[in-house]
Amino acid sequence: MDRMLYISMNAAQQTMLSQAANSNNLANVNTTGFRADFEQFRSQPVFGEGLPTRVYSMSERPQTDYQQGSVQSTGRELDISIQGEGFMAVQGKDGREGYTRAGDLQITATGQLVTGTGLAVMGEGGPIAVPPAEKIEIGADGTVTIRAVGAGPNELTVLDRIKLVKPELNNLFKDADGLMRLQDGTNAPIDATITVASGTLESSNVNAVGALVNMIELQRQYEMQVKMMKTADENSAASARLLQMNN
Repeated sequence: MDRMLYISMNAAQQTMLSQAANSNNLANVNTTGFRADFEQFRSQPVFGEGLPTRVYSMSERPQTDYQQGSVQSTGRELDISIQGEGFMAVQGKDGREGYTRAGDLQITATGQLVTGTGLAVMGEGGPIAVPPAEKIEIGADGTVTIRAVGAGPNELTVLDRIKLVKPELNNLFKDADGLMRLQDGTNAPIDATITVASGTLESSNVNAVGALVNMIELQRQYEMQVKMMKTADENSAASARLLQMNN
């Protein structure tokens, strides 16, 4: 009975972990530039003394879905979407460089160019700072151009260029803060072939219908495992009663 009970308990626990990953995808269906996480179950033998007679299930995140989300026009000059593959470099809250496709940019009160979640956007020499300006434009190559306060209509100044990168997808992973980083811990080099479109935003690539269907399937799997645990408990109680009768 213990095999049936512990295997069912393990399956229920792993189903809960898988449900958490799926719920995170569903919660970010409207998050700009979000990349969905894949999840899957895998059988895992339990090794120890003697032969591995028990096989448990294990939920894991094999990879991130890098398919492009839909691009929507906003008309806002600080909104950008990356065309095709590639990422924009930002500075994470821990100070490390990370990569995202969230192009809902803003300028803070101190003049720092940041994403919608407050992460500093990296330029060719570090975080981009924007002085007081009447107008700001972001070119297709990521060049940030401003017209300073009091300057003429044609007096434009190139401020910096957003760091755009295109690392190999098999060398990327999604870190705990949601940013993409290289597995070897290095920073990706600038890729001049990456272009952006201003006045547009890329939505999340989460398939809301698929995530909802997966949530229902996982809930049914969890209920089945709970029933198996209850059955194991009932069988154990019945066996105990039989032993008492024999005594």
